[in-house]
Amino acid sequence: MTTHQESLLPGTRRALLHRIAVAQAEGRTPSLVAAVVRDGRAVWHGARTSVDGHGPDETVQYRIGSITKTFTAVLVLRLRDQGLLDLGDPLEKHLPGTGVGEVTIAELLAHTAGLAAESPAPWWERTPGSLRPELSDVLGEQPLLHPAGRRHHYSNPGYTLLGALVEEVRGAPWEEVLREEILEPLGLHQTSTQPQAPHAGGWAVHPWADAMLPEPLEDLGRMAPAGQLWSTTGDLARFAAFLTRGDDRVLGAESVAEMRRPAAPAESADVVDGVTYGLGLQIQHRGGRLLVGHSGSLPGFLASLTISVADDVAAVVLTNCTSGPLPGAVAADLVRIVAEAEPRIPEPWRPLREIDPAVLELVGQWYWGTHAFGLRATADGLLCLAPLTGGGRRARFRANGDGTWTGLEGYYAGELLRPVRRPDGAVSHLDLGSFVFTRQPYDPEAAVPGGVDAQGWRGIG
Repeated sequence: MTTHQESLLPGTRRALLHRIAVAQAEGRTPSLVAAVVRDGRAVWHGARTSVDGHGPDETVQYRIGSITKTFTAVLVLRLRDQGLLDLGDPLEKHLPGTGVGEVTIAELLAHTAGLAAESPAPWWERTPGSLRPELSDVLGEQPLLHPAGRRHHYSNPGYTLLGALVEEVRGAPWEEVLREEILEPLGLHQTSTQPQAPHAGGWAVHPWADAMLPEPLEDLGRMAPAGQLWSTTGDLARFAAFLTRGDDRVLGAESVAEMRRPAAPAESADVVDGVTYGLGLQIQHRGGRLLVGHSGSLPGFLASLTISVADDVAAVVLTNCTSGPLPGAVAADLVRIVAEAEPRIPEPWRPLREIDPAVLELVGQWYWGTHAFGLRATADGLLCLAPLTGGGRRARFRANGDGTWTGLEGYYAGELLRPVRRPDGAVSHLDLGSFVFTRQPYDPEAAVPGGVDAQGWRGIG
């Protein structure tokens, strides 16, 4: 991927370099490579290394661990979009004989199926995948630890099952489907299941001495869909742009947005920390910014892909050490640096090409009881309802073509907004999921539930 260094200001570029330099030095990692994406393209690349001479660039492969799960999730969503399965289907419907077939595909994607976090011993990340040739070897004798759908419990075997599901439905190996349906269409030519030159070696750094030990590079076998991939900052920058905008050759924008929405119940600690999980994507609220993406780790490697959709900025951070720097924190900081130093310039406001008089009749101020709301028609053809002061329920609504509107988000997602008219055709009030919105607080001329006191508004005397 060609980077456009000139599209960031010199001060921004120096701040980015400073952040990764601190991470590499304080984290004591042999090397750290990073990229920033803005407006769908890589705008900065940086690297720090302990080796004199040429440092790693956007073409050097690192192992990306669990970022692989996001690729597997995209493959599953493609099957759904092509009508080959439903996310609510039990696994057994498409992949029989696993012993956990009652869990749904959506639960596996969101890590809410109740499966164990790891496969049985020995530790799968540092042993050959040949030790676990069958799904039963990955799942073990007690694969289910929690009731399905009740809690988020991260599961590597769960994504092994999703990879097997892809193979069963497609009739081809996961690696082959991945290459044909994601890597080739998106131009991710330096992403692979096996390391390809140039690639970094994985290292363990002694916690109490500045000494290193090489880590083994194992083929994960059946566990590959959970963490096998190698990639570069160049390729992951392209992948980040795809996860922001979608690409109809792979997965459309609506389905990619679905992946970014919370799909797992949050633990109490998660609520405090502001983290949850979507469909193959981690979600966190950090420093007032909503971030999505995924982290990854395998012995010898740490990785993070982090996106702020609202800022249209993403960052990729890859390192070749088992522990040390925190790539997720570094990537979040890279996003913040760019977003704050060079805020996104909004598109010019443009008026509607035409406005339906029936829609124009609905806009303006409305009251739910005594709560004041404003209803606006926006250039994208939606209605937007929001409180006039303070916080409260807000939502956008899509026209249904029959005079009614359907809520798209929040409390009113899926709820019907219906204008109720008087005999003369004028709008009396809005019915929103049984809530009555009137032009005046408790308008006596509207059908307010419970009626309105005949004496009307009055003082205390």
